[in-house]
Amino acid sequence: MGGGFGRVPRRARAAAGPGCSRRLPRASSGRPGRSRRRNCGDSPPVCPPCCRAPRPAPTPWMGCRGCTSPWPPPSTPASELDGKFVEQLQTVLCSPKSPEQIQVLCAAILREMSPCNDLVLSCDEIQDTKLFSLVSSVLLAQGNKGEVAAVGQRVVQVLERRLPEGQSARFLLPVLANVISLSPESLTEEQTNVVSKKLADWLRYASIQQGMAQPSGGFFSSPRTKQPAPITEVDGAVATDFFTVLSVAQHYTQDQWLNVQTFSMLRTWLLCYGGKELDTLNPGATAGGDSSVTPLVPAPAPPGRLPLPRERLWDKAFEYCQRLVEQSTRRPLKKEDGDLQKACLIEAVTIVDIICKQDSSYVCRAVSFLKILHSRICGDATYARALLPIAQFFLNHSKLAAVDSDAIYKHLFTDIPAQLFHNPSLAFEFVQFCKDNSQLFTDSSSIFRQSFPNLFKFLAWNSPALISEFVDLLPFLLDPGTTIEIFHLLLDLPCLTAALDVQLRAAALPASEKAGADPAGKPATCLEAFHHPLYRSMFQYLLRTRSAPKDAPDSLVPLRQLLGSLAGSPRVVQCAETVPVLLELFFRVVAEFADGSLINQLVVLLLQRSDQLYEIPAFKEDVYRVLGSNLAMLCGLRPALVVELSTEILEFSGAVSNIQSKEAIFTHLAWAVGEFLSVSHDKRCTVEQITRFFETLEAVLFEITQLRPQASTPSCAPRAISVLMATLTKLAARSQDLIPRVSMFLSKMRTFVQSPAVTSVYCEEDLEEILIRATELMNLLKMPSVAQFVFTPPVASTQFQKEVNDSLPLALRMVTQLLEPAAGSMPV
Repeated sequence: MGGGFGRVPRRARAAAGPGCSRRLPRASSGRPGRSRRRNCGDSPPVCPPCCRAPRPAPTPWMGCRGCTSPWPPPSTPASELDGKFVEQLQTVLCSPKSPEQIQVLCAAILREMSPCNDLVLSCDEIQDTKLFSLVSSVLLAQGNKGEVAAVGQRVVQVLERRLPEGQSARFLLPVLANVISLSPESLTEEQTNVVSKKLADWLRYASIQQGMAQPSGGFFSSPRTKQPAPITEVDGAVATDFFTVLSVAQHYTQDQWLNVQTFSMLRTWLLCYGGKELDTLNPGATAGGDSSVTPLVPAPAPPGRLPLPRERLWDKAFEYCQRLVEQSTRRPLKKEDGDLQKACLIEAVTIVDIICKQDSSYVCRAVSFLKILHSRICGDATYARALLPIAQFFLNHSKLAAVDSDAIYKHLFTDIPAQLFHNPSLAFEFVQFCKDNSQLFTDSSSIFRQSFPNLFKFLAWNSPALISEFVDLLPFLLDPGTTIEIFHLLLDLPCLTAALDVQLRAAALPASEKAGADPAGKPATCLEAFHHPLYRSMFQYLLRTRSAPKDAPDSLVPLRQLLGSLAGSPRVVQCAETVPVLLELFFRVVAEFADGSLINQLVVLLLQRSDQLYEIPAFKEDVYRVLGSNLAMLCGLRPALVVELSTEILEFSGAVSNIQSKEAIFTHLAWAVGEFLSVSHDKRCTVEQITRFFETLEAVLFEITQLRPQASTPSCAPRAISVLMATLTKLAARSQDLIPRVSMFLSKMRTFVQSPAVTSVYCEEDLEEILIRATELMNLLKMPSVAQFVFTPPVASTQFQKEVNDSLPLALRMVTQLLEPAAGSMPV
């Protein structure tokens, strides 16, 4: 029915009318302005021959349900309708003798054909509101703003005057909702005032008596003369106040249907026309989208002046929402009425927030009953979604009302994610709330910033649905104080998913089984470990609700090993697939503010955590790839860390196992050593340090290339061998005493690549690349001064220098060509 209310209550679905419910397409580019109009009852016009030409097929962006047809359309227009048939559809649609079902079918066909050049429909003279709704749905589907404006003008004209006997405005409100969603600027201020008056009356003055049942038309169906019963509340009590969407009746009157429809479109109407400070071109914006909007405070009305239609609508809408809040305290007799209560409560609080942003004189009145409402529902998990608009209201207005709302925020960010992370709709709305109010996370001491571990529970449990939202939210969570903790959280995200699964299953166990585990023995399953003293502190830290970097246990390795049995869970695997994306974003954001100390911390943690990942092979491979590329980036930001962290780097690069299991990290680290271990990058670099790194990497390269009798050659990526050879050559060029050692080593690479044990492991192309690189490096070392210049360039401070450094492979090939000219060629 339009508006921000979302789903229409079950008792009001029939009131929506037969209007078009799909997204409306744009008009075709070839449409020659507005088509000629034909009023209902006119004789059909004579169509020109061109009208019978095949109509272009709708493109996917036209919004037709299930339409995926390509553009241009297929050459056989078997599903096209010619102009004569379109004319007949319009005639049947407008004929008063046509059955209603046939009219609905004709309108649906015409909408599906939109945009159509053969339309001659007009709603200017239509008196029947049902037919008006059908015809207008076809006109709005054309996507022509002129048609939209004309329909909007006509709707307001019909609503302004008294309707003929037997006609109802309930079929017109869906049309009006479609008009303002398509083109809110099509209504003038005078017209919006007319509609605002009507909406205020329909909200407040609907009948409080039930409607009469329609006669079935049988022999004994004469209307009864008994008085209609009063409406009731959801708990069965007779209503003592005005009618709302939560009022219950066996049958509803026309003005009661209008009341329900008005409430369903009230949010959209207020956002479009309620306040000058709101963007009238974006009626779909949420009330919490911008808490910085300055509220429009109207000047007090002088004595004797009637309130403006907008002010009167504010008053009636505020009163209506207060009544809904009161009705939400009643215990419903039916479950579906309870669901309707919660939905209406969310919408009511949202509308109150909008009204208070448009007129701040309502703030104090709203604060009083919303604080009472929060204290009543905060302990009921079924009302968790209603806590979001309440928190949004206090975020927008607590300063103006001078109230302390920290308790509301603390409960929302502490208890709700921890208890209801498994509710997918709540998870999406909660993260969306955080995105809409992302400025709240800029204060490092705030409740919002400290609660970020709880937010990651939503992501861990609902990863595919929330990944795009967290991509937008993560930059606001990162600062120098949270970087390290969030780095651990991202790497442990699949483990967190497994821990949440254990937590849910443990909560469902009977009390006798929870206490049955032996504290002295080792737990056999994850469920037993959840309550076991040996693992309790690790579970508590992983499932913490607030930031606690100082409370971290010495190691979570035992817990990761324990939860390894859940590594194949589809939910855990899905979560693991999101980690590389967020890690890339993490490093990109951190690089913008990290200082030298923080970069050093990250590099050390990166090397340590590479041994402490959740055991999912594909996950580990993807994480190694991301960590390796970003390790090189961090070294580029701070080249001095190669000297400062020499102990940690030597320990990692000296292990042959790392080159086999963590090739991506090892290769980038070896490249960084060769690139940045130089006096030009750090004056503290000494010959002794260069020699230590050389000997460590030389031993690794010897280990993976040494040919041993009756022993298998360690298999590692050809890229790692090439990078190690280049790094050793770079280090030898800076400490020329090492040149003979690396030259002798490079000269043996031909024997290595020709060995049968090696050719059985590597492909011919890889071996050729290794040999070419060894030859190039060996030739370069024959000219030590040139090698030193090539491998120890000045620190690039200009774009030209960066381009020179990037062209080093070309320099290697040029030197090779000079030293080993091709047969028959003469060096120039």
